[in-house]
This record gives sequence, C-alpha cells and structure tokens, in this order.
Amino acid sequence: MTAIAIPQRPQRKFLPEAFKVTTWEALKPYFDQLMERDLSSIDALKHWFKDRSELESIISEDLAWRYINMTCYTDNETYSKSYQDFIQNIQPQVAPVSDQLNKKAAASPFLDALAKEEGYDIMIRTLKKEIEIFRDENVPLYTEINTETQKYAQISGAMTIEWEGKEVTLQQASVVLMDTDRKKRETVYKLISNRRLKDKETLDSLFSTLIGLRHKVAVNAGFANFRDYMFKSLGRFDYTPQDCFAFQDAIQNEVVPLLNEFALERKQALKVFDLRPWDKAVDPEGREALKPFTTGKELTEKTIEVFRRLDPFLGQCLSIMKEMGHLDLESRKGKAPGGYNYPLSEIGVPFIFMNATSTLRDMVTIMHEGGHAIHNFLTRDLELNDFKSTPSEVAELASMSMELISMDHWDVFFTDAEELKRAKRDHLEDLIETLPWVATIDKYQHWLYEHASHSPEERKREWNHIFDQFADTVTDWSGLQEAKDYLWQKQLHLYEVPFYYIEYGMAQLGAIAVWRNFRKDPAKGLQGYQNALKLGYMRSIPEIYKAANIRFDFSRSYIKELMDFVKEELAKI
Repeated sequence: MTAIAIPQRPQRKFLPEAFKVTTWEALKPYFDQLMERDLSSIDALKHWFKDRSELESIISEDLAWRYINMTCYTDNETYSKSYQDFIQNIQPQVAPVSDQLNKKAAASPFLDALAKEEGYDIMIRTLKKEIEIFRDENVPLYTEINTETQKYAQISGAMTIEWEGKEVTLQQASVVLMDTDRKKRETVYKLISNRRLKDKETLDSLFSTLIGLRHKVAVNAGFANFRDYMFKSLGRFDYTPQDCFAFQDAIQNEVVPLLNEFALERKQALKVFDLRPWDKAVDPEGREALKPFTTGKELTEKTIEVFRRLDPFLGQCLSIMKEMGHLDLESRKGKAPGGYNYPLSEIGVPFIFMNATSTLRDMVTIMHEGGHAIHNFLTRDLELNDFKSTPSEVAELASMSMELISMDHWDVFFTDAEELKRAKRDHLEDLIETLPWVATIDKYQHWLYEHASHSPEERKREWNHIFDQFADTVTDWSGLQEAKDYLWQKQLHLYEVPFYYIEYGMAQLGAIAVWRNFRKDPAKGLQGYQNALKLGYMRSIPEIYKAANIRFDFSRSYIKELMDFVKEELAKI
C-alpha cells in the first residue's frame, strides 16, 4: 500500500510558527496590528484579509480542539474548564475587536473594487451583515448562552440505563429497539424514555433560559424576534421564512402520506394489533437487525474502502484522518451525544466524532460525516478561511449526497445480497421519514421564537400540535403521552444550534437530485458533486447547486418529482 502523505499546516506568514492560543493578552497584539495597518491600496487590503484569515484560522482551530476534547470526555474537568475558559475569557474579547476590523474593512475605498473578484463579493456581503447585527451588549449574553448550552451535552452525556446487568449509554441501549423480541423492545423503550424524563424539568428550565437570552440578543440588535435575527445572522440571503413555511406545507402534503403507507405496511408485516413507538426500528419481517460492523476499527477500514472505490482521492482523505487520529467513532459513557465533522481551519484536516454501536444508522452516519470531511479537503487550498466557511445548506448537501452515492459500494459492509437490498431499502425509507421530522423541528422553532414569552405548558401543547401534523396516523401513543410531550428534548440542535435544521431538508432534496444525476452517469454525477463542493463559499447557494447540475428549489412540484424518483428506486431494489 502506498504510504500516506500527512498534510502539514501551511507556513504562517503573520503569526510566529510556535504561537499557541493561551490568553486574550497573547492574542491582542495581532489584532492591534491589523487595526493599525494602513490599507492604502487594493493589494494592501487583500494582504490584510489574508493575515486576518490566518489569525482567525489559528483561533478557530484552537477552539475546535477544546470543543472536541470536551465532547469526547464530558466528565473530564480539565477539558471542560479549557473550553469554558475560551468561551468566557477569549471569545468575548475577540467579538468586539472583530466588529472593529469589519468596520475598518468596510470603510476602505478599495472594498468595492475587491468585491469584483471571485469569492470576495460573497465574503464582503457577509462582512456587512456582521456589522449590521453586531451589538456590544450582546457579547456578555453570548458568553452566557454558550456557557448554558454546554450543560446540555453534560446532562445528555451522563444519561445511562441498566440493561442486562450492565450500565449502557442511551445510544447503546437503543440498538435493542431493533430486537425481534417485542417485549424486550418495549422494556428498553420505556427505560430510555423514563431516563430522559428524569431530566425533563432540568432540560425544560435550561431551554427557557436559552430562549430568554436569545430573545434579548434579537431585541438588542433591532429585530422583532430571534427567528428574524437568526435568518440575518446565518446569512440566509437566498430564502425567507415564507419559503420555510412553503417547504413545511409541501412536506405535509407530499411526504406525510408516504409515512402513513410505510406505517401501515409495517403494522401488517409485523402482524400487530397496534403499531407502537417501539415497533418502528425492528425489521418488519422479523429478521435480526442488520449489523454492518462490530468495532470502530472495522467501521473505519470499511468506510475507507467504500470511499476509495468511489474515487481513490476520497479514500485517501479518510485514510489521512485515520493516520492523524482524527476519528473518535465508538459510543461510551461520558461522551456527548450525537455526531459531527469539525473542520480544523489551519491544518485543513477535520475531526469526525460519533457514537457508533453497530447499526445501519451508524454506518450511514459515517458516510454523512465523511461527506463533510471530503468537503473540507476539497476546500483546503482556498485562499481565505471565509471562502471555506460554507453555509449549512451547502455543507449538508456534501454529507447527504455521500449517503446516497456511496450506496453502490455498500457491499463492502453487506456481502449477503439480501442484506444489501435491505440496507438500501431501509435507508431510502429512513430518508423519506427524515423530511417530516425536519419540517416538525423547523416549524417548532419558528413558533418558539415568534412566541418567546410562552410558558412550558404552552410549549408542550404546541409541540404536540406540530408533531401530529407531520407524524403518521397509524402509530399508537396511548399511555405514552409524557414521552411524546418531551420528545423534542432529544434534538440537540434546539439547544445548541438554533435554527440549524431546515438545511437538512433542503440539502436532502439536493442530495436526491445529485444521486439522480449519479444514477444516470456515475462519473459525471460524481464530478458535478465535487465541482460544487470545491467552490466553498465563493458563490451563492443557488449557483453552487447549479455547479452540481441540480436546483436549489423546495417547491411542492419539485418535492413531488424527487419523491417519485425515490419511490421508483425503492421499487427496483
């Protein structure tokens, strides 16, 4: 096997090679230099942006490692304190100075000329938006928000249950929901649910605090509510809340009926009188759960092989991450929930974190996060950090497309032809089921922040109202009302990254379109996918989608067209 060349971080041109982020005092001189510099030509302005980008990359990567360590080991006091130190003592100092730097750049007479160069126009648009929403009084509020947010990972990371004489994480326990023994499934479902409900008041109270703080931030910045503030903050230049409502409506009309079909088929196949929540993950034909891998090592090796078969370059990207120790995949106690791909701005080689047990969902998660990682590799050499910071509608296109285009090589995980068919069918059905959940969470967030002074009781009532609009009508929730009332608490995005969810829906539609192209012509489809990702954030979202030969469109007719394609593919399996 060819030896892997481990990437080195680019040579620093502005900060010393050995510089490490320790305190604000150590960082401040570099911000001062940027503040004082004379921007007397377009070249000087360009050079200033490059130096600023280097400084921001170093800070961003330092924060990344603090976050990664904290989530990998939520029970490690040192890691927790290191992350808090950044949030409380460094970030609040950086924010106002960044605003001053933005204003300095915006005042330059050469800015308009620079905006004519590719990529700079998008960056400058974002810079002006940052100036517009920045308020000094929001800096301490954000410190408070970030400190509060950290509690969610700690509360969730500590959740375990006793199962068959062993203490297991909720992720590990949820594997039992695929067991063919119905009694076992019901028992574990209720144990997981009761464990979550033990912290329901703590999590409710934490959420009320976060909503209050976020509403204050929005009002300070001159917005009616946090939703409107976040649309601006997230740089949603290409769509509006109205478009989100249209998306929700289209999902309710075009996708929810499919959910009912699937649920009815499942109920009949399982031959049960009532379809219960613990019947949703088991194989409807009573076969044992698919087990694509058993260890994190096996998951890594097989994923690299899938990526290599798609394109040797893609396999090499993941091999590099493995060699550098940038993968932490297995579930264990004290690890925060969820999964992520964290870009590392200076070295350009990201870190993948997840909670794998041995399920198909875990295998799909590594395909998903691997798609994000490929995106980071493809944008590694772009000139500025801002050019690499893609909006999530594009970032999630990278990951969700990879879930689908990798399916051609899932035989690496499933050597049995029947199991391979099952895996593909399960994934496509899961994809269809994901869209209504995305619409549920998105619609809920709009309501939460449009009615910021709501009570926990009203919150519960509205959750049920919205949940019912996007859920199948077959599943029987009787006797489980409390579990249903607090289902939203397991969605970490609500706590940690508000309004980051609709993107999954938009990108899912884009990913289906990428896959449709790939089905017609694999080489051309893969090339379109990579062409789009290479652009980073140097073009608008619709233009990036166009580079992949797809549309940025979530109209009802387009959603219907894509759903019809998925149904056709399901029928072929």
